[in-house]
Amino acid sequence: MTFAAPIAEQLFVLKHITGIDALAQHGRFADSTADVVQAIVEGIGEFAANEFAPLNRIGDVVGARLIDGKVVMPDGFVAAYQSYVANGWGSINAPSDFGGQGLPFSMATVALDSLGAANMAFALCPILSVGAIEAINHHGSEAQKAAYLPKLSTAEWSGTMNLTEPQAGSDVGALRATATPLGDGRYQIRGQKIYISFGDHDMVENIVHLVLARTPDAPAGTKGISLFLVPKYQLTADGDIGEANDIKVVSIEHKMGINASPTCVLAFGEEGECVGELIGPEFGGMRAMFTMMNNARLNVGLQGVQIAEAATQKAIWFARERVQSAKAGGASRDSVAIIEHPDVRRMLLRMKAGTQAIRALLYFASGYVDRAALGEDGAREMVDLLTPLAKTYGTDLGSEIASLGIQVHGGMGFIEETGAAQYYRDIRIAAIYEGTNGIQAADLVGRKLAMEGGDVIRRHLQTITADAGDNAPLSALAGACAEVTEWMLGASVDDRLAGSYAYTQMMAIATSGWLMLRQLRAAQAEQTANGTNAFLDGKVVACRYYLEVMVAEALSLKTSAKAGSELLYMLDAEGMAA
Repeated sequence: MTFAAPIAEQLFVLKHITGIDALAQHGRFADSTADVVQAIVEGIGEFAANEFAPLNRIGDVVGARLIDGKVVMPDGFVAAYQSYVANGWGSINAPSDFGGQGLPFSMATVALDSLGAANMAFALCPILSVGAIEAINHHGSEAQKAAYLPKLSTAEWSGTMNLTEPQAGSDVGALRATATPLGDGRYQIRGQKIYISFGDHDMVENIVHLVLARTPDAPAGTKGISLFLVPKYQLTADGDIGEANDIKVVSIEHKMGINASPTCVLAFGEEGECVGELIGPEFGGMRAMFTMMNNARLNVGLQGVQIAEAATQKAIWFARERVQSAKAGGASRDSVAIIEHPDVRRMLLRMKAGTQAIRALLYFASGYVDRAALGEDGAREMVDLLTPLAKTYGTDLGSEIASLGIQVHGGMGFIEETGAAQYYRDIRIAAIYEGTNGIQAADLVGRKLAMEGGDVIRRHLQTITADAGDNAPLSALAGACAEVTEWMLGASVDDRLAGSYAYTQMMAIATSGWLMLRQLRAAQAEQTANGTNAFLDGKVVACRYYLEVMVAEALSLKTSAKAGSELLYMLDAEGMAA
């Protein structure tokens, strides 16, 4: 099977869900004409299929390797990355003042959709650089921007985020890395960081590490954290590559998946001088960190779309090729391709509909990122609301779809050579990193529920309800979400948190269902105006399945969302282990 980017689907969702035509009406995004959008979507799709996809298998089997203290990527990765840079694919959304194209974040989302579906582990490298660019652009000095953003914007250099330490995972405030002033505006960085994706590799000549650390006498907890720019190689006064910082790759992790993404343990300044620069004000690290992480969380949600697309393509191909048993109830006793069996059809249609639903959710959120950048009223609040929904539901449903892909393959799905298992192994991390899905749900019922006293969520649900019309499943789910919202606003902290995951799923499915209804209506209108075709037929069926089956299923989550925490604490720790 050969991967192919879902170009027609991407263009349809950009038009009807993201609203790319409306974004192009703003001066900042005036270059996003219909011709340019189509050229980018088609071009990155072809590039992903030809350059990234063929490396997916070797990336999984061989993986990144630590050789003589340096990380070496599998054969073909360096050349493919250089081609990625040369073709300008890394600069789509980067600031135009520093060599980027300055196009909407929505267009970078489409690019990552295709690249990650072709090779999720490889596409992690550009995702991390996006976070570095955002942090430096929003919080760095003019000198830092001038020195680092041109090479990061073109993807000639890559970036990382260094937050986690052995004792400080989700509890960022427990970190111990230190930054001691050198007296010239620079700092000596010391400490160890773990789980650093692409912490070292041989595809670029410099890596820009953004490191959270504490200055001397800093307050405890998150209030005492600052952010530092720590390049692999220091720059000379002319901006050229200079001396190496003392950044040692202690090890790379042996993981369940994403083996082509080197997950590094990095030691800063343990054997020599490691010099960094403060980004933003002292103790401003948490604010800068969230600048890095907010859009990164959307990009992780997008990884669910990527894997769902790849797994669905592979499963449909296999189901059309695999001949097994006669069709139940059929006149002939001859064996048929398994795609003819009802339960295989159920799995495939669930995969197809689910992939389209989470793509719509992520593309919808990306459009609001662009509207927030334009300063539109209410856009930032919508990004804040949509982020935990998109990250959680995108990665969870992506995992479910990858699992279904294995099931469609039957016993062959459990055999590594088919490639179906790799999708499941690769996507499983996405529900964990950039804030676990449990933390996303806690964020929704904590910070996001409280926005404007609950009115941000109320307005969103009112919009869905008004648009749902006579669609009974969506109307019922939106009503259930509204009921749980009011219950949550009056519940204790423990009760809110106990129901937070179910509530997040309800909200995400209601939002996705609304977006699928909009697509259903758009597809039917196009059929009426221009006649039917295979893509529109598939879109109509996928949207109907999502609304009639998957939205209807979500109504059962209301009980869990309102169950409260009492039952969860009826057993103590010893009782739980008994």
